[in-house]
Amino acid sequence: MPGTRKCVYDPLAELIAYYAEADTSQQASQSASADLPLEQRLVERIVRGDRLGLERDLDHALQQYTALEIINRFLLEGMRIVGELFGSGQMQLPFVLQAAEVMKAAVAYLEPHMERSTDATTKGTIVLATVKGDVHDIGKNLVDIILSNNGYRVINLGIKVPLEQMLKAAAEHNADAIGMSGLLVKSTAIMKENLETMEARGIRIPVVLGGAALNRRFVEQDLRQIYSGTLAYAQDAFDGLRFMEELRQSRQPLPQPTTSLELSLHLQQAQHERAEHPVEQIRTDSEQSGQPVVRRVSSVRQDVPIPIPPFWGSRVVEDIPLEHVFAYINENALFRGQWQFRRGRRSEEEFHALIEREARPAYEALKLQCKRERLLVPKVVYGYFPCQSQGDDLIVYRPVHCAGARLYAVWDELPLENLRTGRTELVEWVRFRFPRQRSGKHLCIADFFRPIESGEFDVVAFHVVTIGERATSYARQLFEHGQYRDYLFFHGLSVESAEGLAEYWHKIIRTELGIAGNDATELKQLFVQGYQGSRYSFGYPACPRLEDQALIVELLCPERIGVELTEEYELVPEQSTSALICHHPQARYFNVR
Repeated sequence: MPGTRKCVYDPLAELIAYYAEADTSQQASQSASADLPLEQRLVERIVRGDRLGLERDLDHALQQYTALEIINRFLLEGMRIVGELFGSGQMQLPFVLQAAEVMKAAVAYLEPHMERSTDATTKGTIVLATVKGDVHDIGKNLVDIILSNNGYRVINLGIKVPLEQMLKAAAEHNADAIGMSGLLVKSTAIMKENLETMEARGIRIPVVLGGAALNRRFVEQDLRQIYSGTLAYAQDAFDGLRFMEELRQSRQPLPQPTTSLELSLHLQQAQHERAEHPVEQIRTDSEQSGQPVVRRVSSVRQDVPIPIPPFWGSRVVEDIPLEHVFAYINENALFRGQWQFRRGRRSEEEFHALIEREARPAYEALKLQCKRERLLVPKVVYGYFPCQSQGDDLIVYRPVHCAGARLYAVWDELPLENLRTGRTELVEWVRFRFPRQRSGKHLCIADFFRPIESGEFDVVAFHVVTIGERATSYARQLFEHGQYRDYLFFHGLSVESAEGLAEYWHKIIRTELGIAGNDATELKQLFVQGYQGSRYSFGYPACPRLEDQALIVELLCPERIGVELTEEYELVPEQSTSALICHHPQARYFNVR
C-alpha cells in the first residue's frame, strides 16, 4: 500500500539466526561487517568479540548518541544476545569472555564522555565473595565478569571472606544482593551457617549461592527452609545474571532490613552477640567415643607384600621439567571442565573438530608461554614413613632419637629392609583417624596397612605438590586487566597442571616402590585408577576431614616448597595439592557416606 513501509530485513534476527547455524568460534576473529548499520555493528562487535576498529565505531556513534545511550541500547543488547547464545549451547564460555573483554574496552572508552554519576549506568549492586576458609575464586570472578559487563555494579571482596565483611560491604554500598561462592564441601556448610546467622538477626537481603559442591536441590529445598529472604542457586555465571535481572524487574520492596542504616545496626549488634554454628561432621564410632576401635569389619587382605622404599623420611624436589607435568594433564578435564567447552547438540565428531580448532591451539600456545615466562614452577616434597594400623587409625612413626630439623630429611638411621617391631627403635609421630563405611564393604583407609598385632611395620607415602605462587599472581593480573579469556585459559591450565604434577609424582612413587609394573599402558586409563596404589586427598569421599591436612604438614613441612596451610586447612597457593599414597592392591576410591 502507498505510504506504508515493510521491514524486509531485521539485522538482529539475522545475527541470531547466523549464530544458530554456525559455530561462534569460527567467527571470533572476524571483523564486524562494514556494510551493516552502525548501530548493528556495535551489537555484532560484542557478540563476535571483535575489537578491531571498535574505537572508530564508538567515535561515530558519539556523534549521534550519548555515551549512556550507546551502552544501554547497543552494547548491553550485544551482551544479552551473548547470554542467549550461551544459554542455548551455541556459544562456548571462552567466547563469552571474549565478548566481555570487548564490552569492558568499549565502556572504558566511553567513560570520559559520561556524566560523573556512578549510578548512571548501574542496574543494581551485588556484593560477591568466596566464603570463609575457601581460596578458590574462579567461579566468583566469572560471575563478576558477566554481571559487571551487563550493567551491574559488583563489589568483589575476594576469597576467605567472613559473613561480617559481606554484610558490612552490603551496608556501605547499599547492595541489592549478596553472592556467596565456594568450591569445597565445607564451604556449603559455611554458607548454611551464614544464612542461619542472617535469619537469626532478621537480615533478609537477597542471596545467590554458587560453587562446585552445591546443587540446586540442596539450595532450593534445604537452605530455603532456614532462610526466609530471597534465595537462589546459580549453576553458572548467567544464572547469577538472571537472578539480578529478576530482582530488578520485580520492583517489589525488599524484605526488611535492607537499608544501610539497618544493616549497620545489625553489624554493631553482632559484635556483642555473634552466634557460632559448628560445621556438622560425620563421625565414626571411634570419633564419638574418643578411643580407637580395635576391630576390622572389612575383608581387606592383611598378607600382601610390603614394598621396600628407596629411603625413609622426606625429600624436596625442584627443577621438574614442565614437559613431564604436561604429559600427565587430563585434557578432558581441562577442555570440558576448566575451560568449559561444551558439546551441546553437536555430534562427537563436530565437537572433536571444535576442540582441535579452538582449544588445542590455545593449549599449545599457553604451554609454550608458561615455559618461556616461567609462569608455572613445579615443586614437590614427598616421603616414605613406617606405619601401622590400629582399628580405624593409621599411626605414622619416626626414629625415637630424631627431632627438629632432622625430622625433615632422609632418615639414614633406619635400614631399608622391612622393619619389624622389637628390632627398630620407633616412636609414634602422628595418628590419622579415618572414617569407616557403615554399610557395604565397611571399608576404611586404615584397613590397607598392616595392623599392630602383625608385628610388622608397613610403609605409607605422602606428597605435597605445587605449581607455585607465580601462577596465582599471574592469573589475578589477567583478571584485573580485563583479559578474561586468557584468565580462564591460564587459571584452568594452572589448576590442571597441579593435578598433572600430582599424577606424575604418584607415578614416581609407584615406580620407587616397585609396583608400577601394574600400571595401565594408556594415560586415560591411569586417570580412572589403572594402577596399583591409590592416592587419597583429604576433603574427598574416603577421607572427608580437611583438618587432617595439618598432619601432612607436620610430616612433610611443605613450607620448604612455598606451601602453607590456611586457618581453614586449605593449601596455598591454590594450585597445590596433597595426598596419602598406599601400595595395597585392593585400595580403591570409595565413599564413606
